[in-house]
Amino acid sequence: MNKHPLLQVCLALSGLTLAGTAVAQDATMCPQLPANTGLTWEYRGSGDTQLCRALRSDGSEAFGLVITAKPTFDPSRSNRAERGTVDGHEVRWYRAELAQKPGVQARETVIELPNGRSAHLWLQADSDATLQSDLLMLQGLRFEPAGPQVAGQ
Repeated sequence: MNKHPLLQVCLALSGLTLAGTAVAQDATMCPQLPANTGLTWEYRGSGDTQLCRALRSDGSEAFGLVITAKPTFDPSRSNRAERGTVDGHEVRWYRAELAQKPGVQARETVIELPNGRSAHLWLQADSDATLQSDLLMLQGLRFEPAGPQVAGQ
C-alpha cells in the first residue's frame, strides 16, 4: 500500500511514542532552534531514527523532523510548492494534504545532512501568513556541522 509520506511519518511517530526505549526532552539530539522563537524540542528516538518536534509554549507543534539513515520522504513533482532554505541548504517545499485537517496548509521537504543521514521536515499552518512566517523561521534552523548523532555512536 502506498501511503502518503506525512502519514508514514505520523505512523512512525506513534510507534516511537509507544516504544519503551523512547527518550523525551533530549534536546542535544535535535538541531539548534532559531533564536527568540520561544520553541522547545521534544525528542524521541528508536534505533537509528531520531524524531524532533518543535513545540510552542502551549504544547502545539510548530514543526517537526525525523532524521534517518535513508530518506523517509519521496517528493512528487506535482506537489511542488515554495522554494526556500534550511540551514543553508536550498530546498523545495512540497504540499501535503491532511484528510483530518482540510483547512490546514501542510508542507514537507527533505535534506541530506553532512554525515550522510537525511532529515525529513514538515510543518502545518492554519493561514498563509502563518505558513510564510514558519517557512522563514525554518531558515534559521541549524544542524551541527556533522549533523545530530544517534545515541551510542
